[in-house]
Amino acid sequence: MARAEDNALSPTAPRWRPRWLAAVALGLSVTACAPTARVAGPPVVVTPQLTTAGITARDGAILPTQSWLPAEGPPHAVILALHGFNDYANSYDAPGRWWAQHGVATYAYDQRGFGRNPHPGVWAGGDVMVRDMWDAAAALHDRYPDTPLFLTGESMGAAVLMTALAGHALPAGFKGVILTAPAVWSRGTMPFYQRWALAIANWTVPWLSLTPPRGLIHVQASDNIPMLIALGRDPLVVKATRVDALEGLTDLMDAAMDAAPRFKVTSLVMYGQHEELIPREPMCKALAHLPDASQGGPRIAFYPTAWHMMLRDLHAQIVWQDILAWITDPAAPLPSGMDTNPEIPTLLAEGRTP
Repeated sequence: MARAEDNALSPTAPRWRPRWLAAVALGLSVTACAPTARVAGPPVVVTPQLTTAGITARDGAILPTQSWLPAEGPPHAVILALHGFNDYANSYDAPGRWWAQHGVATYAYDQRGFGRNPHPGVWAGGDVMVRDMWDAAAALHDRYPDTPLFLTGESMGAAVLMTALAGHALPAGFKGVILTAPAVWSRGTMPFYQRWALAIANWTVPWLSLTPPRGLIHVQASDNIPMLIALGRDPLVVKATRVDALEGLTDLMDAAMDAAPRFKVTSLVMYGQHEELIPREPMCKALAHLPDASQGGPRIAFYPTAWHMMLRDLHAQIVWQDILAWITDPAAPLPSGMDTNPEIPTLLAEGRTP
């Protein structure tokens, strides 16, 4: 039986696509927060490490961390997981428990500005999140020097990984990367009025917090309704999003889209047919700009039953099984067969259309 250890849960609120345009343009359901400046970390340089308190980054900050470990014996593989926007490490609880039952350990940390970190909801900066990923990877390699290590990221977490690894080799000890529903809604794929609304709001009221107007935004992140309700009640999930955090997320999605052609690491990229948070245009464009698998690019899998939160959907076990199979043998076909989904060539063709 797997055990979960709590050492301290996509870019989205659970049922809200980041169409913050509506809230910015119409002024609906807006709440003001006192301005909070982003404070630089302490001038400390330490060796990143994994402790009972969490993952210690190079500047001395401790990132709250959760782990799901096999009940018996050492793991035969270890996954380092990065959560999505406004979420936190516990987003990997269900897959982490399942993978642990199959001998794979999972570690997930709260990225800065989210979960149990100081100042939740205040954007820490994409560069800081990338740096923290490298630190967490180094700490995990130090703990498991002889065990195959893998990275995975959901939505915003996937965007962090794309940005960090574009043009770079994997961190020491890591064998591959799994991206689920990467957040790639770049400005170049947004309508002009959405870009303008964000720019004006970020210039005038960056500290303003926005909440999605009930009943107006009909977008769903998953078919697992009880899970979505639980997220809405979880005090560690950010509910009201600051304008400057939306600006920061958009900067990160720009970087992830730009990184796609240079993302040449052993990897698996997964999207769902029911993706409603990342529009089809940027999704297809990002997939089409990834290097071909024959050139060191990723394998693509497309799931007809999956939504944005595919690791927590009602049919999530299909995705869990594919990830488990892939980290066991990245060259083998996926059990679901979704890496040969006939819809994939259509997605790539759409992404190449000017």
